[in-house]
Amino acid sequence: MENYTAQELFELLNQQDECEWIEGKGGHESSHSVMETVCAFSNEPGLAGGYILMGVAEDKTSLFPQYKTVHISDPDKFQRDFVSRCSSMFNMPIRPKVSVEKINKHTVIKVQVNELPQNQKPLYFKSEGLPSGAYRRIGSTDQRCTEDDMHIFYADATSFDQTPVKGSSMNDVDENALKRYRNLREKVNPAAEELSYTDNELLEALGCLNRENKTELNLAGLLLFGTTKALRTFYPMLRVDYIRVPGNKWVEDPDNRFTTIDMRGPLLTLIYRLIDAIQSDLPKGFLLPEEGIQASPLGLPTRVLREAIVNALMHRSYREHRPIQVIRYDNRIEIINPGYSLKSKEHLGEPGSETRNPFIAAVFHETNLAETKGSGIRAMRKLMEQAHLAPPTFDSDRNSNEFTSRLLLHHFLNEKDVSWLNSFEAYGLADSQKQALIFVREVGAIDNLTYRQMADCDTLKASSELRTLKDFGLLSQKGKGKSTYYIAGEKLSAPPQELSAPPQELSAPPQELSTPPQELSTPPQELSTPPQELLDRIAQLNQREHDAGKIKAIIKDLCAIRAMKAVEIAFYLNKGDDYIKRKYLAVMIQEGELIYLYPEMINHPEQAYITKK
Repeated sequence: MENYTAQELFELLNQQDECEWIEGKGGHESSHSVMETVCAFSNEPGLAGGYILMGVAEDKTSLFPQYKTVHISDPDKFQRDFVSRCSSMFNMPIRPKVSVEKINKHTVIKVQVNELPQNQKPLYFKSEGLPSGAYRRIGSTDQRCTEDDMHIFYADATSFDQTPVKGSSMNDVDENALKRYRNLREKVNPAAEELSYTDNELLEALGCLNRENKTELNLAGLLLFGTTKALRTFYPMLRVDYIRVPGNKWVEDPDNRFTTIDMRGPLLTLIYRLIDAIQSDLPKGFLLPEEGIQASPLGLPTRVLREAIVNALMHRSYREHRPIQVIRYDNRIEIINPGYSLKSKEHLGEPGSETRNPFIAAVFHETNLAETKGSGIRAMRKLMEQAHLAPPTFDSDRNSNEFTSRLLLHHFLNEKDVSWLNSFEAYGLADSQKQALIFVREVGAIDNLTYRQMADCDTLKASSELRTLKDFGLLSQKGKGKSTYYIAGEKLSAPPQELSAPPQELSAPPQELSTPPQELSTPPQELSTPPQELLDRIAQLNQREHDAGKIKAIIKDLCAIRAMKAVEIAFYLNKGDDYIKRKYLAVMIQEGELIYLYPEMINHPEQAYITKK
């Protein structure tokens, strides 16, 4: 790794913010957060390590993200504590390079962490073990490892989809699924050698049999070709739930407000059944050409829907015993599959693919059900644009271990939408900016990441176009730095009929849209007082409560009162909201005990949690 001075690192922070190999820390002590970064830099393959600059903090008073120096008064104590922790907290001693330097006459500490050799990975916290005690550097964040990360550290190349299914046999194979494979493969390559194989030979060639016992299926074989009965017997939760929800939000009493279809079967036939079920529910829109009279029908492209479904089935984590959820709202389709993306959010849509289930993926590629070069997301964006729909958005959540695709159906242009967008013609907005306005109208907020995915652009262009919308008064900016997001401005809710020039000044945004509080000293005014029995249970918790079940039960009861923000939950439990989100809320979302109030934008500024009844 190239050597940088503390001054050079400080300048880089102010030019590009934190990145994969630079982390700024304002604390004066070697906190657990600092040690997580040490662990992540040591583990991340190909990164070559990174720098931690202690004694710098983000300047909250600056309009744009800027870092300032924070003087460290006792650097010797920090070094002693830090070196001691690096020697004792991990499964092996770590020896980073630590130096004391000056920036703006303030004392700061530069820590250089080198990547460990492959035979010494993964580094992990001894008290937590594997895999959750190990961390990786994903973008500018430190992320806990999961079972899916372990394969990058060890030489064992066996994938999880090769796991033998004990007790299965050739009697569990669905003949229709085998016929479907042969038909699809023949369309791609009529001369393919495997078309002449017997069924047993074909399954073996596709890597669908237990290598130690050729009479048994493995997980790939059961998922691709297994009968519905066998799938229910061996893996009852590996199904797809198609859920139809009235309105645009998840309802608080789902038992009485939506309909669900549980769908099982071999993947090669399940794909088509699921697509048919969704398409039968979709409305048909129209496109009215400029100065035209005859409208042409327009709908969600079948290829986009197929790509989203195939990605969910192909890339989901089959270690997780929970179903894929396809949720049909009035204005969007959400496809939520267990298993975060192995590609970081910043690289979604770029060429290249990282495959979690290589044998399942190989069958999908050979039959042309899936893209072969990692170009599926880019193709989806292009097709949605051609259909005059908003590009799809994606969210990968390592904490909840799930990946969400969203197809925004409210962009089927109707007369009201066309009229609404025409009222902004005088601003000369780009198509991506118009799409952002509709997204804010429907969802309530937008951030840089969501805009990048919709516009297929880089961070700088997204920031520039969002600022333009803010300058016009169409959006109002909230938050600072990486926490920046935008909500509707005054002129978005009441667009002008005519505009002679862009507005020079902005009126203050509505008071009810102010930034959500970071800390609460008194209970939220809008929340009714919890029952006394619940308050008594909270009061009986120990200061260092070790029974996670008690706390989870209290959180569920709090969120059953109404949708509640993390900061509000933290207030009642007298804990930090970051701690509550990491330790409990993320886990409860993953386990299906809680759901998001705004699942279409996980980082929504008003995000809250609801008990799933």
